[in-house]
Amino acid sequence: MEPLLAFQDVLLGSVENRFSRESVAKIRWNDKMIGIRGPRGAGKTTLILQRLKFGLGDQREKGLYVTADHTWFYTHSLLDTAMDWWKQGGRVLFIDEVHKYPHWSRELKNIYDGLPGMKVIFSASSALDIYRGEADLSRRVVSYSLPGLSFREYLQFTERGTFPAMSLDDIRAHHREVSRSVLEKVQPLPDFRHYLRQGYLPIFTEGEESYLPRLEQVINTTLEADLATLASYNAGTAARVKKLLGVIAESAPFKPNISALADKMGLHRDKIYEFIYQLEDARLLNLLSAEGKGVSRLQKPEKIYLENTNLAYAMQASPDMGNLRETFLMGQLVNAGLSVTAPTQGDFKVGDLFIEVGGKSKNAGQVKGEASYLVAADDIEMGVGSKVPLWMFGFLY
Repeated sequence: MEPLLAFQDVLLGSVENRFSRESVAKIRWNDKMIGIRGPRGAGKTTLILQRLKFGLGDQREKGLYVTADHTWFYTHSLLDTAMDWWKQGGRVLFIDEVHKYPHWSRELKNIYDGLPGMKVIFSASSALDIYRGEADLSRRVVSYSLPGLSFREYLQFTERGTFPAMSLDDIRAHHREVSRSVLEKVQPLPDFRHYLRQGYLPIFTEGEESYLPRLEQVINTTLEADLATLASYNAGTAARVKKLLGVIAESAPFKPNISALADKMGLHRDKIYEFIYQLEDARLLNLLSAEGKGVSRLQKPEKIYLENTNLAYAMQASPDMGNLRETFLMGQLVNAGLSVTAPTQGDFKVGDLFIEVGGKSKNAGQVKGEASYLVAADDIEMGVGSKVPLWMFGFLY
């Protein structure tokens, strides 16, 4: 196992604990098998390496990190690797990008059942359905999702300021007090503009000028590798899905005309639905359903959004600011675990709360007849009454 340990040592040498995602606090690390899913570049590898280096305490020497596409697995199985590590005194196995390993679910089940004292923490693509592999893992795996950075996390990551996460109720009741506390440390609007363009994924630390090209690579790898593997795409199918994403990006957010998309793509309507929902699974799209309608993979979403605003900049020369505002708010609400629907009045509805999005002059004309509403207004540092700064919704997680 020397090649794996040597590879691990090299990786751990560059891992710091200066910033860690608060999602870590929600993970029950004592569970026997943990799955962490998220979009490429969100920081899954860093998260599990931080856990290995800083979180195991005196058990660190009993932890082993492997990545499922390592050349080691050309001649060794995942199960045999776990067995060998167990015999050497290992008790924790970290597996990165498990979806790249054939028969991953079967061997994870074998490890779980055959090595009762071994803990397994694995990362996977967002598109991976952990509970629908070859083997039943539903009773074995506790799954967590790691989204991209919130605007609040971005401010902390860039050392602009550290602020607590807020609930939607907190924003409604205390947004003026929160604005004051933020303004004591930073003027949020310039940072917010930067975040919308290139602050969603932590890979921006590798160079701002290379961020959007790297994001294009993330998109291509997600489509050509992750989805191609998980949805059994061939090269032609991956190219069609990529074209569909490009068509959507041209006007997202928009109300989809599935028949028109099918005609433009030369595909059956059912294939369009299938690809759209797979792109949602891969965290490249967010889909908004109409209020009162169930969720079905053969049901037309009310609106289609790119998953985050950075994607718009990677795929378009000059994204529309109105679209970016909606895309940002939709993404932050979804990533905060809130159930969002498309209401008859306003842009979004969460529970009994209606939310209208716009610029600094936006008023409550479309939602003022509702008992509970907010106006998420861009280009303001501080709101008043039911008018809240748009950037503050980036403090939801």
